[in-house]
Amino acid sequence: MGHRIHRRGMLKGSAWLAGAAAVLSGANAARAEASGEPVPIGQAAPLTDFAAADGVEFRNGLIMACDEINALGGILGRPLEPHFEDTKQMGDATNVQAVQRLIDRYGVHAVINGYNTGSGSAVQDAIADAGIIYMHNDTSSGHGVLIGSDPERYFGSFQTDPSETWYGSGLLKFLSSLTDGGTFAPANRKLAIILSAGTYSSNIANVVREGAAELGWEVSLYETVNVPISEWGPTLSKLRQDPPGVIVVTHYFPADLAQFMVQFMTNPTPSLIYMQYGPSVKSFRDIAGPAAAGVVFSTVIGALQDEIGLDFEARYKARFGDDAGHNSGVQSYNAAWIWAAAAALAGGSGAPGEEEQNRKVAERIRAMIHRGPNGTTRFMPGEQAAASYPGGTDDPSLGMPHQFLQIQDHTAEPVLIAPWPYAKAGFITPPWIRG
Repeated sequence: MGHRIHRRGMLKGSAWLAGAAAVLSGANAARAEASGEPVPIGQAAPLTDFAAADGVEFRNGLIMACDEINALGGILGRPLEPHFEDTKQMGDATNVQAVQRLIDRYGVHAVINGYNTGSGSAVQDAIADAGIIYMHNDTSSGHGVLIGSDPERYFGSFQTDPSETWYGSGLLKFLSSLTDGGTFAPANRKLAIILSAGTYSSNIANVVREGAAELGWEVSLYETVNVPISEWGPTLSKLRQDPPGVIVVTHYFPADLAQFMVQFMTNPTPSLIYMQYGPSVKSFRDIAGPAAAGVVFSTVIGALQDEIGLDFEARYKARFGDDAGHNSGVQSYNAAWIWAAAAALAGGSGAPGEEEQNRKVAERIRAMIHRGPNGTTRFMPGEQAAASYPGGTDDPSLGMPHQFLQIQDHTAEPVLIAPWPYAKAGFITPPWIRG
């Protein structure tokens, strides 16, 4: 009891007590702690295999959110009880099976995931059949297409980050801002695009390829690699034969990207290197070491380097260790707070089969503008995916920021270099180009 009261007091003094946390605290004002019948919630995450570095953090983020929500009284006095299923190598069939186990074994009221690779539009049917809520960060345009095809059936499915297509258009605009402003002078106007065969990577790569010419870029290489991959020799040979001004890698496994940098640095080309998402995971810097310095990457869902984001990072690392990946953990953490606040406002959450109550929860989610550690979450009508800033809106208070970061010191956290008003440092020319 003493620990929980102390925990509640600590949260009330935190920069994080905004948005959903403030709503929940108000709804539970008369409750010192959650002590009623538990509300089971679930997560299907890649806890083993190649994406485990992210999957473990997705689990940690949900555990931390549940503990903090329970310290504020849970959902109208009912504590959250998280359950987990491993999606291993992922894929639609495996992902659906894991979610179905959560529903059948535990009767979860909501499934709150990070990402799982696949089509991004398979789990939603299991959720719709159960009539519960689904929050995920698959970063998939397929989600929005599915919701638009039958919004009545898929009322309870929400993507708590923008779709992957914003990565491609956002990158081209970012490159223009560097070159037009004189911050970076590329060796030439050639773009080399390296992708993996999955929908996520190819969708981003295609947006870059289709929009490059309009902004004065020539696509000199469009190379698809089989993943996971540790030997980049054939691809690097092509890059060295015709060095581009910019190398764009839309594959995103941290270990694979780290090996690319280690092998690239044995004979680097004078090319700016942009990589997709993977460098946001600490294992990328651990594996790449000094070869990581200079890499630019982006994320549409990472924790900001502002008061709320840094407060979250400090609490997350205090809980899970200095090496914990807060940029992955924030994904499920943020989603859990949104769902919990909406459930409290709706008068409670619903178990499988209690669709009427969960429709009330979904209505609250759709109406919410939530400020969390990763910026603003506001769901786009007809898509039920988070709006993107600055691509989808020019108002930073109405969209989740598409963050561009650079590793300027491989022993330190990457620095946020765009967009305004969140940037904390300027772009620096990578050391292999400076010489």
